[in-house]
Amino acid sequence: MLQTFANSILLNADDNVVIALQDIVAGASAEFVDVPLLNDIQRGHKVARKPIAAGDAVVRYGQIIGQAKSDIHPGEHVHVHNLGMMDRGQDHQFAVASAALDPITEERTFAGYRRSTGKAGTRNYIGILTSVNCSGSVAKFIAKAAEKSGLLDEFPNVDGIVPIVHGTGCGMSATDEGYATLFRTLSGYAQHPNFAAILLIGLGCEVMQIADLVGDRKIRPGGDLRYMTIQQTGGTRKTIEAGLKELRELAEIANSATRTPVPISEITVGMQCGGSDGYSGITANPALGVASDLLVRHGGTTILSETSEIYGAEHLLTRRAVSVEVGEKLLERVRWWEDYTERNGGEMDNNPSPGNKRGGLTTILEKSLGATAKGGSAPLVDVYKFAQPIDKKGFVFMDSPGFDPCSVTGQIASGANIVVFTTGRGSVSGYMPTPCIKLSTNTEMYSRMSEDMDINCGDIVSDDVSLETKGHEILEEIISVASGKKSKSEELGYGDCEFVPWQIGAVM
Repeated sequence: MLQTFANSILLNADDNVVIALQDIVAGASAEFVDVPLLNDIQRGHKVARKPIAAGDAVVRYGQIIGQAKSDIHPGEHVHVHNLGMMDRGQDHQFAVASAALDPITEERTFAGYRRSTGKAGTRNYIGILTSVNCSGSVAKFIAKAAEKSGLLDEFPNVDGIVPIVHGTGCGMSATDEGYATLFRTLSGYAQHPNFAAILLIGLGCEVMQIADLVGDRKIRPGGDLRYMTIQQTGGTRKTIEAGLKELRELAEIANSATRTPVPISEITVGMQCGGSDGYSGITANPALGVASDLLVRHGGTTILSETSEIYGAEHLLTRRAVSVEVGEKLLERVRWWEDYTERNGGEMDNNPSPGNKRGGLTTILEKSLGATAKGGSAPLVDVYKFAQPIDKKGFVFMDSPGFDPCSVTGQIASGANIVVFTTGRGSVSGYMPTPCIKLSTNTEMYSRMSEDMDINCGDIVSDDVSLETKGHEILEEIISVASGKKSKSEELGYGDCEFVPWQIGAVM
């Protein structure tokens, strides 16, 4: 149920709060609230529609989002001053709501790059991948030298050269979870179908050895992977010269790739939300959920992540798990996070960020319920660790932090060839080699930041556009961007700073 009127919205008949759709002054009326408002209410914030006694549950989306810290009167602002966390007490049922969605038999295609591995790319980049922070500068030197020399001028099918640099790879154990996570991340990028070819560069003495990454297997068939270390090659200048020589040969290989019709079942979408507000769970996130279901019905794959931001809503996902085993895998990740945060002096029951609070979100339960809406209604077919290769079609979950660049890094390493990112406050970022589509949750922010936003979902509220209509619009944009249309973040040149591997464990 969703009832919307001029200045407020009721999301579920069981809710004891409504959401303001515009700034409302004290003394004015709001739909579904029988008394004049007791406080000024900002757009996206909550208003009590019924008396809520201290200790009682506050309900939004028909779900508990926290506990009243004091008596709350009808017409009163409900936020951090009077709403806090409570014992979650979810009933983690398994596989009770996992009915498969009806498949869509109409074949849709996008213009993609079919690789020799069978995977499909949406872009045709050459990557300069680094094993360690110490080789990052040289990777950037090589990319700059290639640009200055006009190396790609004679290779029009190549989208560009992308240096992938990071701040780790040494000063770490070679046997712990942090090493395994970084290894999966680098291997995933090395094999990503949006890279037509890879130049892998190390220093030589680091913990994350090039030889271990390459191993005795061909992580990229067809000669489109080259590798070297700065120490063995003879230093900075000689490595730049050798790197340019390798890039020219790799560009010849990459340039031979052309776009061909590929079924949209080969699209894998990483779904993210960042800079959320009170509209996120009303507009952009559920609209993306509709698009997710549509892509899954076409045989495609969508990835929900950010474990710390589905916390308190994981019971909705365990019910959609295709089996008890899949549901237990999700809970195992939640328990891991509870231990992880405790070990590091943090807590899972944290409030959202300052920007989230300004947008109207109060507790992590409220934020998680809205974030989970990105996953639509499809069955949850499997749960993966960070950067673990996605080997099943359908709706899946990949474990990650809620820090957006880190979470997207894991999704791309797992195989996402498109990212769709919802935002209410106005997040700006891009994630080469994978294009990122930005969805605005509200019309005001879209108008203010239209150069950064691809689609406005605020019209779901402002113009009564249905979630179904908006979901179809999002799917069509996914197909267009997968076929080569530049997203706003690509037009602005984003992507140089957003490769952020998840660092777990001691830095030594």
